[in-house]
Amino acid sequence: MKIFFIGTVEFSKITLEKLIELRADIVGVATRSESKFNADFADLISVCKEHNINYRTIKNVNSPEALSWIRSLGPDIIFCFGWSNLLKRDLLNLAPMGVVGYHPAELPMNRGRHPIIWALVLGLQQTASTFFFMEEGADDGDILSQKRVSIDITDDAQSLYDKLTATALNQIEEFHTKLEANTYERIKQDHSKANLWRKRGRSDGMIDFRMSSEAIYNLVRGLTKPYVGAHIEIGDEETKVWKTEIGDGYKKNIEPGKVLKVDNQKILVKTGDGTIWLTKHDFAQLPELNSYL
Repeated sequence: MKIFFIGTVEFSKITLEKLIELRADIVGVATRSESKFNADFADLISVCKEHNINYRTIKNVNSPEALSWIRSLGPDIIFCFGWSNLLKRDLLNLAPMGVVGYHPAELPMNRGRHPIIWALVLGLQQTASTFFFMEEGADDGDILSQKRVSIDITDDAQSLYDKLTATALNQIEEFHTKLEANTYERIKQDHSKANLWRKRGRSDGMIDFRMSSEAIYNLVRGLTKPYVGAHIEIGDEETKVWKTEIGDGYKKNIEPGKVLKVDNQKILVKTGDGTIWLTKHDFAQLPELNSYL
């Protein structure tokens, strides 16, 4: 089974290395040499060079030139694991077995953008690692493999990313064999259960201390590394916050945003319903007591 691989993020690199470990027949790789919008961008070129895999850096994988190259390699199936642009019909129809994509959510629920971030920001207790056959719609194709993944209250973007990746690697080992033997199943999605998560903007990452402590905690852990980080705006200045801890409650007559305590690098701030510690942040100078964030 000849596989063509598309990807450009850390998950792409790890899954490509897994396929190499499985001695999969990878006939080509489409990737990028850099990315300004993938915070978890990874270099696949070095992996391809190390294992003598045919590759090209491509901006538009749907272009006639890209399609001609991919078609010349004669893939039976295409794996697209970590690519920010939609694949169009000509590419989706190019390989006889179709295109397998990946979405770290429990499809048909939670289709769309930023599934790891949204799952944490919304305080979900469960998500899933899902491989599916891509169609022109958003994450709506038949499911090839899906495994549920629990989300602990202590999980953040990196730990959930790692959990999902570990689960995905086990799935790849299972379904690669089934694809080769033509013993795999295609499970139709129940579209009536679907919702679509929107693209996040910069304002979605701003901490407003009128929010509840839990909401701020979830926002920060959802946007922490490998992503861009939540931020506080003070005038024209923006400061990133990477980790928080929910504090004890305070009387209701203390205003949200008031700095209550500074302990080494930790900052205790009043929130809409209690307090929160900013434990990892980018403040160059710590705020004074009774100042406002």
